[in-house]
Amino acid sequence: MKTIGNILWFVLGGIWLALGYAVGGLVMCLTIIGIPFGIQSFKLAGLALWPFGYTTAMGKSGGCLEVVFNVIWLVLFGWAIFVAHLVLGAVLCVTIIGIPFGIQAFKISTLALWPFGRVIVRTSSHGVYQA
Repeated sequence: MKTIGNILWFVLGGIWLALGYAVGGLVMCLTIIGIPFGIQSFKLAGLALWPFGYTTAMGKSGGCLEVVFNVIWLVLFGWAIFVAHLVLGAVLCVTIIGIPFGIQAFKISTLALWPFGRVIVRTSSHGVYQA
């Protein structure tokens, strides 16, 4: 099921979403100050490309700098990405067929809101393990 979901997600818009995050990451990496934010954008691109079978989890704590970067991310563009994914998820959940895709949009929204300190992990039938 994960493979079919990923293929449908990829074909029906995941490629464009991932490409947008990747281009945004490249633009942010043009400055030294933007590199940490660009890396988070690449993380979003990876999850937006193949969301089925993966989830996000809290990684090792980065301390107060992680919180500062998350607040900057949230204020500058995290809230807008978060709201966009929530709206997309709600629209997708209107139909029964769209519910699995809506859930993936909600999953991406959590990473878009507070990306620093979160890692993408692979899910399996036996639990969650680090990718």
